[in-house]
Amino acid sequence: MDETALSSVVGWKFPGGEFTIEPYEHWLMCDVVGARPRRSGTANPMYVYYAALGGMGVSLDEFFAVVEASADDGVMFGEAEISVIEPLKIGSTYRVDGEITSAVRKAGKRAGVFDIVSFELKLTLSERHLATSTNSFVFPRRA
Repeated sequence: MDETALSSVVGWKFPGGEFTIEPYEHWLMCDVVGARPRRSGTANPMYVYYAALGGMGVSLDEFFAVVEASADDGVMFGEAEISVIEPLKIGSTYRVDGEITSAVRKAGKRAGVFDIVSFELKLTLSERHLATSTNSFVFPRRA
């Protein structure tokens, strides 16, 4: 992918979709990470991340293809940030929408040329924006 094509992916919108926080899945997640389920019915904040990726409307392989890459290229996870405006509820179904927010080419002495592609996924319920998951992936670009 050349730099012109790379810059053209900024603004690409995910198809989006929905994600339901199933009670049994929430219980399993809490068990795996050693968290205690809350009596209030609110989901663990990590569900902002899980719901966002689970409802973005494409697989990671399909997302990688948008930037002309595949998992076989040695793609690495970059950064993640979650913002919770209002806690998510177990049993609720959330709408997920988002887009690629930046795509930057860099070069390092050891790493060579690589692209950092960032994207933002928003979770809404009844038109209320409740949380955002912001992530990036690092795509090595070997000659």
